[in-house]
Amino acid sequence: MFGKFTAHYDAGLLKGIDASKDQELLSYLLIHRDRPHSREALATLLWGDTSTGKSKKYLRQALWHLHAALNSNLNGTDVLMVDHDWLSLNPRSNLWTDVSDFERAFTAAEGVAGRQLDSDKAQSLRDAVTLYSDDLLPGYYQDWVLFERERLQNMYLLMLDKLIVYLQFHGEYEVAQGYGATILRYDPARERTHRQLMHLYSLAGDRTSALRQFERCALALKQELGVRPERKTVELYERIRSDQMGHTDSPENQSHTSSTSSDILTRLKQLQAIVSGVQRRIQRDIKAIEGDKL
Repeated sequence: MFGKFTAHYDAGLLKGIDASKDQELLSYLLIHRDRPHSREALATLLWGDTSTGKSKKYLRQALWHLHAALNSNLNGTDVLMVDHDWLSLNPRSNLWTDVSDFERAFTAAEGVAGRQLDSDKAQSLRDAVTLYSDDLLPGYYQDWVLFERERLQNMYLLMLDKLIVYLQFHGEYEVAQGYGATILRYDPARERTHRQLMHLYSLAGDRTSALRQFERCALALKQELGVRPERKTVELYERIRSDQMGHTDSPENQSHTSSTSSDILTRLKQLQAIVSGVQRRIQRDIKAIEGDKL
């Protein structure tokens, strides 16, 4: 469903799902396959610009087309579970979709910082962003499609961002640069990504590209939002220009270092308090023993 809708069974195309509304209905059911759906609600959702009677008729026709195409191609397995008022996909039909694998990878890495990804989660994210060949169902402009398209695109950009941090940490600067360029094609004024690219170019020893990235950032912010770069972006530019960048000099590393230093300081203070308490107890015990001797 990323890009032009296609359906395959084994090595061949699944026949009989050519009408756009049949594809839209199947896509909706696949994306929301975790629950049953009211026939009336589906008719209104997909054919809301027609009368109630016509929308229900069109839904019946689309269901008949899907039932015939899916069951004839999938050896008689009941893919659709339909009764008078409700319908859903059979959970045992085992249909694969690019969207479901994409969402599964996102969920598995959710809440895990890019620096903390293990190799399995990182590879899963790499595979997932490869699935995103284009936005969801281009050419469809129904409200539900627009909502899901925006949701999945945001997930895509977040995964790319997380991979950039992971790849920078592991020294794969060129691959990370490609992911950064992809993000900027979707959101040219994403200042964080501009800064990441400035770092990546600098780490790769390409100061010229790093400085040019700042110019592209400033231009995009002016054209898109009418604002100037943030102070930290300008400060980064100045450090790169004056050749004061180090290999660990990045926002992520600075944040990590600051956090680590704070944690260490807190633990040392806690240890100091414990040691002080032990020393006081020892002094009391010594005085008590000396008092008994007297």
